[in-house]
Amino acid sequence: MKKLLTILLVGAMLLGLAACGGDKGGQQANNGGGTDEEKKETLVMATNAEFPPYEYWENNAIVGIDAEVAAAIADKLGMELRIDDMAFDATLVALQSGQANMVMAGMTVTPERQENVNFSEPYAEGHQVIIVKEDSTIATVEDLAGKKIGVQTNTTGDIYITDDLGDEAVARFNRGADAVMDLKNDKVDAVVIDLEPAKAFVAANEGLKILDTEYATEEYAIAINKNDTELLEKVNTALQELKDDGTLQQIIDTYIPAE
Repeated sequence: MKKLLTILLVGAMLLGLAACGGDKGGQQANNGGGTDEEKKETLVMATNAEFPPYEYWENNAIVGIDAEVAAAIADKLGMELRIDDMAFDATLVALQSGQANMVMAGMTVTPERQENVNFSEPYAEGHQVIIVKEDSTIATVEDLAGKKIGVQTNTTGDIYITDDLGDEAVARFNRGADAVMDLKNDKVDAVVIDLEPAKAFVAANEGLKILDTEYATEEYAIAINKNDTELLEKVNTALQELKDDGTLQQIIDTYIPAE
């Protein structure tokens, strides 16, 4: 199993700790000083830091839209943010078991997920797209029929392809990058994944392209334990304040410049 690494970020995030085996796991952002008596309560965010530009590792720290929005929320709540990195399908398990207070991982609101967790108000819009090789005969969503499609396990891409084409059409991966690698090696015919990480994968891998036809449009929100209605209310209030003062849009624009 993947071992968690906790990175303690003090002030400008100067100190990184490496766990046994070198696997990356989590980080903690200190949102202010004060004495030990004034130490802030910790807000634990579970994520899968393989989803640029929403969350990814850079210089031994988890950065991205979700990381910055979470930090801004924690600041408004007077809390200290800790981000734990794990497999995407483990994030909701961590939330339900009490190991995390919330999940931010480009998490799409779905009826199935709403049965188990509460969601905040949406804070961003996502688009599921199709990555293929440049010489692929796949040009539309309909062309995916009879093909092998790579997806990240338990993402909405996984849900859509399974529902639309059947389980036999799906090749599941813990990381989107692994699905893209199998596409390059002709082990799958296409990859269905969110637009922004798709852009990063295509930019980093010559010979791939994103089809003009989108697979689906979605809304991202923060998942919170159903028993923690107090936190849900506080997070929604903080989110609204970040929307109203322009902070949320400023964070998004930093990572996704208007085209």
